[in-house]
Amino acid sequence: MNQVTVPSDIAEIVQHLGDVALDFSGKTILLTGGNGFLGRYFIEVFAFLNKNVLVEPCRVISFDNNITSGKFGEQLQEYPGIKFVRHNVVDPIEWNEGADYIIHGAGIASPYYYRAYPLETLQVATIGTQNMLELAKRLRSRFTFFSSSEIYGDPDLKHIPIPESYRGNVSVAGPRSCYDESKRLGETLCYIFHSTHGIATNTIRPFNVFGPGMQETDYRVLPNFASRIKGNKPLHIYGSGRQTRTFTYITDALEGFLRTITRGVPGEAYNIGNPNPEVSMLDLVKTLEKVIGRNLDYFIKEYPDSYPADEPQRRCPDIQKARLQLKFNPKVGFEEGIRRFITWSDKVYTGRE
Repeated sequence: MNQVTVPSDIAEIVQHLGDVALDFSGKTILLTGGNGFLGRYFIEVFAFLNKNVLVEPCRVISFDNNITSGKFGEQLQEYPGIKFVRHNVVDPIEWNEGADYIIHGAGIASPYYYRAYPLETLQVATIGTQNMLELAKRLRSRFTFFSSSEIYGDPDLKHIPIPESYRGNVSVAGPRSCYDESKRLGETLCYIFHSTHGIATNTIRPFNVFGPGMQETDYRVLPNFASRIKGNKPLHIYGSGRQTRTFTYITDALEGFLRTITRGVPGEAYNIGNPNPEVSMLDLVKTLEKVIGRNLDYFIKEYPDSYPADEPQRRCPDIQKARLQLKFNPKVGFEEGIRRFITWSDKVYTGRE
């Protein structure tokens, strides 16, 4: 088993893409954030396509400054046709060899890390986004921006499941503002470059993507729980435990991302997630107990100083737009996804967190 990804998951992504995968034949792709959790999956998928599917392989140039990529980012190998470049996208990229697709996936998405790096979090989603859009303008590339479901903030209950048309409810001066507001501004930049300069832009709003390859030190709920389970330690649930999320297994997420990148309607934003089930953190513990076959101890605690409070109480996507326009249909059930993740994390995590 690959320590970062599971080969069968990569093959499953490509299988579910069908003829969408052929859109990348002979194309040049610039990817930012290539050493991050999602970036590593893009690299593995493109490498698989080059080896097994595409008659004319694609070329991938992957950029990352490795600020939060950790040990998994250091383990990436060079594949034929894929090149890694250490670069901070807040600085302009000098690239004159053309690009069919620009995927701006660079960002600091873990609440623990954007609490530690607030200015860097803001800059990569704003200055970095503008730099990459300027490059797309010059090269006439198709451009995809990774936003976040966090842009919706704590949604009005009348708008759950949340459609892309919902305008959001966020604070400009809270502990999450550096992330929320910079992603919103990044989306505005995409709108401007599409409407003013005719660049084919798409925005992706992912909803709680999880799977093998998540860093133990990322301090998100599932890696945190998995690490503590392996270490036979009680789970820590922050807040009330009643806050809800929907979780999207990585194979479904990557399929949705790649469909958006090649076939999204220019200028449009898409929720990519799995709307069912919407579970509380307490429900999540029960699912983990079912998957591993034993009861778990847990404590409900106040948020630590290192973690930004004021988190949304509910988050559940309406994906009707992606279903209709992209033929996106999540296939991996919540319990099955949890089983796959726990199986992987049990072999990789140290249990010391």
